[in-house]
Amino acid sequence: MLAVALFALAGLVVDGGRALAAQQVAAADAEQAARAGAQAVSISSLRQGLVQLDPSAAEQAATSFLDGLGVSGVVTAHAGSVTVTVDVPVTTTILSIVGVRTITVHATATAVDLHGVTRED
Repeated sequence: MLAVALFALAGLVVDGGRALAAQQVAAADAEQAARAGAQAVSISSLRQGLVQLDPSAAEQAATSFLDGLGVSGVVTAHAGSVTVTVDVPVTTTILSIVGVRTITVHATATAVDLHGVTRED
């Protein structure tokens, strides 16, 4: 009984640490993908002197960025913002002994399309 408790505790330390590291990477990936999508402005609106996000191009840019990383996620773009949610499964090493095979970490990031001066310095 004590051995199982020790394995579980070691698993929480080792696999929990790996999950925390994976969550930080997932958050960074989601943030970068959202930024890549937020750069997709509508060319037709630019020609009219307006800066507006092209939602379909933004979703495609963010999805392509995630594909380049080998990460899957959900991308939604609305007027002026792009939201990316990334789910990353982490295979456990020690917790698998007690039946926990994977830990899934989630990260969500939103980027907003800003242009011009947004504040006084």
